[in-house]
Amino acid sequence: MAFSLPPLPYDASALAASGMCQETLELHHGKHHNAYVTALNGLIESKGLAGKSLEQIVAEAGKAGADGLPVLNQAGQHWNHILFWQVMAPNGGGDSLPGKIGAKINEDFGGLAQFKEAFKQAGVTQFGSGWAWLIVDASGKLKVTKTPNGANPISTGEGTPILGADVWEHAYYLDFRNVRPNYLDNFLNKLVNWEKVEELMLNGGLKSGQTA
Repeated sequence: MAFSLPPLPYDASALAASGMCQETLELHHGKHHNAYVTALNGLIESKGLAGKSLEQIVAEAGKAGADGLPVLNQAGQHWNHILFWQVMAPNGGGDSLPGKIGAKINEDFGGLAQFKEAFKQAGVTQFGSGWAWLIVDASGKLKVTKTPNGANPISTGEGTPILGADVWEHAYYLDFRNVRPNYLDNFLNKLVNWEKVEELMLNGGLKSGQTA
């Protein structure tokens, strides 16, 4: 077997009215994400990845430190993007969240506004390329965290990601130029698929279904 690029769960033009233009999606999904998949497939034999799930590969690469970076750079980014596409939706965001995720955010952050501020701060302060995350930690509490480059909370062992925002420049430069805070505001207010985030919270996170 080999890894594959999943199709977008919506048309490439579907998020344009919500602040992510068709060209951004076509380049980000069809070029950037696809390049990670191709590179990861090129490592399967040389790195002994055959038969392992994508999640297993990411976790093991994270534990391997610097030696694991060649694999983590590709496997992490493949997993990260699978999640990223799924946690966005046309006409997403808003202030009316599904009951269970809304209640949990109120419980663990003190309200949606406080969560948004914490998440935006994580994304803005991630120096260089990386990701901002909402995770479920080992105690079952929702937390905001961030990771550099292709790392994620699976590779760091911090918890289970249920929402991720890509803060690599290719994610937002066509739409927001160099103004990352505006991109994150737009992501939270117009793009997040809260129904999917709630589903991931209730079901133990994303299972990619992909195996080397």
